[in-house]
Amino acid sequence: MNPLTIFCLVAVLLSAATAHRGSNAIRNNLQPSEWLSPRELEDMPAINEITFEKLQEMPAEEAADLVNKIYHLSQMSRNIEPSYAPSPNQIPAFTYTPTGQRVNFNLNQLVATAQQQPNFGKQEVTVFITGLPQQKLRDAARANQKLVQAYLQAYNGRVQVQGEQGDDSNQDTSSSEESSNRPNGQQPKPNGNLVVIDLGAVIRNFEDLVLLDINRVGAAIGNSLVQLTAQADVPQEVINIVAQGIAAHVAGAAARQYTRQTGNTLRRITAMDPSKIYARKPNTLVGLTRGNADFVDAIHTSAYGLGTTTRAGDVDFYPNGPSVNMPGTDDIIEASLRATRYLAETVRPGNDRNFPAVAAESLQQYKNNNGNGRRAYMGIAADYDLEGDYILQVNAKSPFGKSAPAQKQNSYHGIHQGAGRPNTDN
Repeated sequence: MNPLTIFCLVAVLLSAATAHRGSNAIRNNLQPSEWLSPRELEDMPAINEITFEKLQEMPAEEAADLVNKIYHLSQMSRNIEPSYAPSPNQIPAFTYTPTGQRVNFNLNQLVATAQQQPNFGKQEVTVFITGLPQQKLRDAARANQKLVQAYLQAYNGRVQVQGEQGDDSNQDTSSSEESSNRPNGQQPKPNGNLVVIDLGAVIRNFEDLVLLDINRVGAAIGNSLVQLTAQADVPQEVINIVAQGIAAHVAGAAARQYTRQTGNTLRRITAMDPSKIYARKPNTLVGLTRGNADFVDAIHTSAYGLGTTTRAGDVDFYPNGPSVNMPGTDDIIEASLRATRYLAETVRPGNDRNFPAVAAESLQQYKNNNGNGRRAYMGIAADYDLEGDYILQVNAKSPFGKSAPAQKQNSYHGIHQGAGRPNTDN
């Protein structure tokens, strides 16, 4: 459907909904307090007028309100079907050699590129699917770079990759995003491969995100992973996917396609602030859910903003509870990308337990020490048998994790209030 006609259709549906407030179907979708008045509908911008840059410039609460209104309208219409699906030869990707040299290709060339890399897939393979355009958003470029560098350090000991310079020259490079706790001089042998599928590069604006055909794009990525197994001998048990925003749902679709084609499930999917799903075909499963991989975990950092409060995995982590923003962020774009920054911090060797969390239903319950069950760790060290919702607190600046030393892990207060290092960021 042409996005310019969406709101015209929704206006009609909204009028009908207002006239028939007894309808169970409408009541099940939205509470009356979430319906928009005719005046509010008139003031809504057309979807193709909304850009990521504008959302980033808006105060967080205002941008969140706009995004949520669009989402509620899309769910009321029930006729907004996905229509944007870049083909595999349009989706850029890249990987790195053991010496840190970046190798660029398109998604349809994944297998051929992997076959040219020495020992590709002999150990862990992480596929990072971006969900926001780092070419337009500096926060996305920075967050993505942090995660890429973290994996390269974890896999082959390299922090700075050839041909790329950091954009954080004015930042504290001694943070746990920039360094590991591995003893000096201890260099690991290469023990993994990183593949970045830059889907965010072809999500040019908010309209593309809203109308993205998650299942179609996910199937294309899933087929590429099937070929990786069949032609490059990469077994499914070494494949992990980490995915950002809308790409988290694409990852779920990719994993389902992989299972349909092979009968096997991928090892793990980590969702970094999975987004709302605006457009979907009727009677079609779409989006990331538990069971898409052996283990699915999600980090929600803008649940009431660009992200979603809907559970996406076996375990869902909510830093500072479900919220619009994160400590230290000014807008919903930056808040959403904090999930990527948090994961990057845990990927750095020695920092994997920087984010202890407790099962809880709210931040208040957490602060009142009423959390349930054993401690868990958000990020790379999350145990595969975890289930449910977990709450934790984070710092406003890097290091973001409130890590606790081993000797203070015997009590709730020791785990969650004793800091592993002095911190003055709060």
